[in-house]
Amino acid sequence: MATDQQVTHGVDLETFEEFAEFAAESPDEVQLGLGARSTYEGTCAHSLAKVDSYELGGETIARETREYTIPYGAWKEVLDAGGWVGGTDRLEPIEAALSALASCINVGITINAVATGVDIEYLQTRVRTEFDPRVLFSLKDLDEADAVFENLTAEVEIESPDLDKDQIDEWARRAPVYTLVSLAQDVQLTVTTSAEVAADD
Repeated sequence: MATDQQVTHGVDLETFEEFAEFAAESPDEVQLGLGARSTYEGTCAHSLAKVDSYELGGETIARETREYTIPYGAWKEVLDAGGWVGGTDRLEPIEAALSALASCINVGITINAVATGVDIEYLQTRVRTEFDPRVLFSLKDLDEADAVFENLTAEVEIESPDLDKDQIDEWARRAPVYTLVSLAQDVQLTVTTSAEVAADD
């Protein structure tokens, strides 16, 4: 006997609940390994970033449709003022990070809305910050990096018949990119020179 598929916000609820139960019982099987690489293109501040394979539960998953390519650069007016020749507009990495934060806040809210049966009719998150580029240009010391960004704000506009602002706030803070940018992270930076690469051959 066929059963009716219950779908909300594009998610099959039965499968969603089964996955959540599996994740609770087998946390090691749902751990994700994520990464990206970016190659300098020969023009200052221009790089070509690529995102492709990832790891799920220790298994590497790679397919051509995940080979996302993003040309990064900066703002034409800033490049012109700084002396770039033939400066063109490109997505700036900070803007990509801000758009990722806004989108991930939407992820945190909608996933938890599905999990708790809350309907969302409209959702938009706007993120803004003020950026001081002087540390980037070595005009201020690196120990002043904490002051590079000020007034980072996230404004969530939402329409829901079951609206609970405290609940929405909590769901937004569960977003992974929110965690990445708001909590102290220990980035283990390793620098490899061409001489070291040659020595390994």
